Parts: sequence; C-alpha cells; structure tokens
Amino acid sequence: MADTPTQRFTTFASFYLFYLGEHQNPVCRTLHFIGTSIGLGVLIYAVARGVWWLIPVGIVQGYAWAWVGHFGFEKNKPASFKQPLYSFMGDWVMWFQLLTGRIAFTPDQRG
Repeated sequence: MADTPTQRFTTFASFYLFYLGEHQNPVCRTLHFIGTSIGLGVLIYAVARGVWWLIPVGIVQGYAWAWVGHFGFEKNKPASFKQPLYSFMGDWVMWFQLLTGRIAFTPDQRG
C-alpha cells in the first residue's frame, strides 16, 4: 500500500495536488462523492429537524465510504490519517469539482 509522505504540506494548494494523486481510481473517487453527499444530506437533515444524534452518523457516512474506496480500490491509506485538516478540505473541494464537472470521475491516466 502506498502511504502519505511524512512531509507536512505548508499550503493547501500543494497538498491538493498530492490529494488528487491519491484519488486516481474512479471507484475511489465515486465512493468519496457518494459518502460526502450522503454525509451532507444527513447533516442537513439533522440540523433542519433538530435530530442531533444524526450528526455523528453523517460524519461516519462521509469517512466510511471514502475509506472503502482507499483500502478496497485505491490501495492506499487515506490522507486523513496524517493530514486531517487538509484532507477534510480536499474532500470538499474534490466533491464540488466533481459535482460541477471541473474534474472527472475518471481521472486522466496519462500523468
């Protein structure tokens, strides 16, 4: 399994390039998108309805789908293990870019 480098990124922009490289598998990207979308939906519902116990359920949904993508398909460790804040930010940026078509669910494999 590949591992997140031991270096600490000093800017989110430099981390995000690494982050996208850790999400080359189309199934992994899709699972990230699904998990983040479900998690967002659960969180919105929890806040709108005041069902506070659902907040942890929403958070678990976001991470569980992503981790299945990493361990089962991408064959690497999630960046959230070593870069939790930048990884959380990267997930939302990637989710938005997938949603808007700025990046593809199937990355260009040419490098």
